[in-house]
Amino acid sequence: MSPLNFTHILTQAVDELSESESYKGLFHQHKDGEPLPSARALCEVIELARSILFPGYYGNSTVNSRTIKYHIGVNIEKIFDLLCEQILAGLCFRNDEEHSTHMEVCREEAANLAAQFISRLPGLRQVLATDVEAAYNGDPAAESFGEVIFCYPAIKAISNYRIAHELMTLGVPLIPRIITEMAHSETGIDIHPAAKIGSHFTIDHGTGVVIGATSIIGNNVKLYQGVTLGAKSFPLESDGKPIKGIPRHPILEDDVIVYSNATILGRITIGSGATIGGNIWVTEDVPKGARIVQTKAKK
Repeated sequence: MSPLNFTHILTQAVDELSESESYKGLFHQHKDGEPLPSARALCEVIELARSILFPGYYGNSTVNSRTIKYHIGVNIEKIFDLLCEQILAGLCFRNDEEHSTHMEVCREEAANLAAQFISRLPGLRQVLATDVEAAYNGDPAAESFGEVIFCYPAIKAISNYRIAHELMTLGVPLIPRIITEMAHSETGIDIHPAAKIGSHFTIDHGTGVVIGATSIIGNNVKLYQGVTLGAKSFPLESDGKPIKGIPRHPILEDDVIVYSNATILGRITIGSGATIGGNIWVTEDVPKGARIVQTKAKK
C-alpha cells in the first residue's frame, strides 16, 4: 500500500519527534565545519596501530627486515593523519557553545596530541610484548607467540585498551572510550580506558570480563572469563545523581589470579600473590598470598 495513504500518521510522527522536549539530552547540535568521530576511521586507526605494533601479523604480510622501516613509516603517516581528524572530532564534541574554541586552535591541539601518542608507540610495543609473553606462558595450549597474537581475543582487547589508555592520559576526549567499546563488541571483553593495568597482563578465554574505570591492576595478573572488577555502590549527590570520578573499583596487586566468574566489588585491595576462586563474590580486602574459594558443603 502506498505511503500516501498514511501521510497523516507519518506527518504526526515527524512533528512529535521534532519537538525539542522529546530529544532533550539525546541530540548533538552539529556546527558547520566540525567533524564527528567515525567508527570506520577508528577501525582503520586500530588496524594501522596493530600493524605497527605487531608488524607482519597485521597489515601488509609481506613485510620483512629489509622493508620494515618503509612499512612502519608509511603507516605512521597514515595513522597520524587519521588520528588528527579523529582527535579533532573528539575535541569538537567536548566543546559546547559556552566553551567554544577556534577551529584552528583545536586542529593544532589535535596534531600535537596525535604526535605525542605516536611518540609513545615504542613503549606501548614493549608492554604489549609482556602481555603476549604472559598469554603464551599461561596457556599450555599456546604453541607460539604468533598464535597468541593472531588468535587470542585477549591480545586484541588489551591492545585496544592500551592504545585507548595512552590517548586518555593525553587528555583526548571520547575517542578512547569508542576504541575500547570496539574491542568489547569484537571480543566480549570490556576494559575501561581509564583503568590502570601493569605489565604481563593476560585474560584467559576472556568473554564476559569487565574492568571498571578506576580499577588498578599490578604486574603479572591473570584473569579468567567472566571476571568482574566492579563498583559496589554509587554515592549520590543531593539531586540523586551519582558522584563522578571517585575511586570505586578494586585494586589487584602483583601476581594475583582471579578464576572464572568471580565478582570483585568496591574499592578493596586484593593483596599480591592472592588467588580468587571461581564463582564467588569478594567485597572485602584479601591479604597477600591468600587463597579465597567457595566453602565446601558439609555432608
